Amino acid sequence: IGEDPLAIARHVRVLETIDFHAGRFWPLEAALWDIVGKVAGLPVATLFGGAVDGLPVYASCGSLLSAAVRAESALRLREEGFGALKIRIDPRRLEDGLAAVSATRAAIGDAMEIMVDLNQGWRMAGDTSPSIDGVTARRIAARLADDGVLWVEEPLAGVDLRGLAALRASAPGTRIAGGEMTRTFTEGLAALDADAFDVYQPDAVLAGGMSRTRTLAEIALARNRWFTPHTWTNGIGLLANLHVAAGVGGGPFLEFPYDPPGWTPERRDAFLVRPIHPDADGILHVPAVPGLGVELDESAVKRFTV
Repeated sequence: IGEDPLAIARHVRVLETIDFHAGRFWPLEAALWDIVGKVAGLPVATLFGGAVDGLPVYASCGSLLSAAVRAESALRLREEGFGALKIRIDPRRLEDGLAAVSATRAAIGDAMEIMVDLNQGWRMAGDTSPSIDGVTARRIAARLADDGVLWVEEPLAGVDLRGLAALRASAPGTRIAGGEMTRTFTEGLAALDADAFDVYQPDAVLAGGMSRTRTLAEIALARNRWFTPHTWTNGIGLLANLHVAAGVGGGPFLEFPYDPPGWTPERRDAFLVRPIHPDADGILHVPAVPGLGVELDESAVKRFTV
């Protein structure tokens, strides 16, 4: 309060101290970038470099479905225009998950890319179960490579940078992705220095803000790695990550949380005037308005705040 909202570098340093002591308040920085864009009269992606005006999205699916049901879902997604989807596998139900991937590949052929998320990079509060080990992860990666999986996400604990780098080197045929729960810029640099991933996925509204994420993205791209931020929040987080990725030229896909009927844009973006959708070709375009393009439904905000 009382500071110039355009002094982003100052605010980032302040937020880093708050992050250390009190939690992740990086959505505040996204709001500041929205102000900067409106003052400049430009989309934030343009301020970040303006590499592209949109990115293909992949349908990020969170439900654990049977092989047949997941394959049917993939066919529907393809009809909607998606060129890729991500399937979550629970390692405790490994064979079920692998069967879902194989059935999906058989159903869609080469019409879509498939990614797989093993969710080993983090734990919910109170979950003390260990991550799968490197040998098991290599075996899973090899089996997924047979189905042409584009990347395997979070196959090991996120802090096991040496293990992740070793897995990258020994798992030809599929890429290793991760970094969605990176908390700080320094942690992101450590992952880059360890060459832990082929695909870097920091979330701009969780992992140090849009400014720091942009810097990490540019380093990753300069090292011939992919940058495609993680999004599992809401429409504001999705737009923030879109602006960063489009600004620097990330990709080849952007994560789009979507797994109907349980997870839809209408549910995800219930406090926005209009839910965010890709176009018929599966491209999510940068809103052609100043700032982030966020338009809040104030009545919904009040309703959900009560």
